[in-house]
Amino acid sequence: MYKNKQEAKKLVNNALAAGRHALFEPESKALVAAWGIQVPKSVLINGLEDVALKSNEITPPLVLKVVSQDILHKMEFGGVITDINDAEEARVALSAMKRTLTEKAPKARIAGFLLEETAPTGIELIIGGLRDPQFGPAVMFGTGGFAVELVADVSFRLAPLNREEVFDMMREVKSYPLLTGFRDSKPVDLEKLASTVMKVSDILLEIEAIKELEINPLLVHEEGAVAVDARVVLK
Repeated sequence: MYKNKQEAKKLVNNALAAGRHALFEPESKALVAAWGIQVPKSVLINGLEDVALKSNEITPPLVLKVVSQDILHKMEFGGVITDINDAEEARVALSAMKRTLTEKAPKARIAGFLLEETAPTGIELIIGGLRDPQFGPAVMFGTGGFAVELVADVSFRLAPLNREEVFDMMREVKSYPLLTGFRDSKPVDLEKLASTVMKVSDILLEIEAIKELEINPLLVHEEGAVAVDARVVLK
């Protein structure tokens, strides 16, 4: 992952120079990680020959994902396989995924495959932002996961954001009681969550070439928050 913001910003410039208007998932995660947002540890593999070597760098259980600018909704095309426990299972999963993608997305350009550690369980949220032509960057916070469009439980604010505005956004969504400890569940780290939202605001303000940014899901628990998936669309 990129250790500083300047290196991460080069990802955007390089993508635009290559004619791409979106970052690959590893690039998107590297960018948000440069702003201090936690992401799962991962390795990028190109084929079966990489699995044995690179899978030793991360701790199972693992998740395998396809990396392609033509496949935005990976689950629909069989581009995500979970519960991988060792290198052999990773090889089997990669072979199976390649066969599925050949059937379901034969024209998709495959840039590689992401093998990453499984994030701790938690509450699924969405944090994102978009750049409005008239009002500038706006930040979104709400209930995340695969049903985000169906639930539509989100709140918006214009950037920049301060702590008080972020907490107002949190309280506006219906899932807020889950964050503060619902029934027997433990409250999540609200300060870490608020900091993550403000970092998304900072990214939008600092990189004007970003049209949309989405972290979904952001898994939050009592000890922090992890960006399981990230997507960056460029102008």
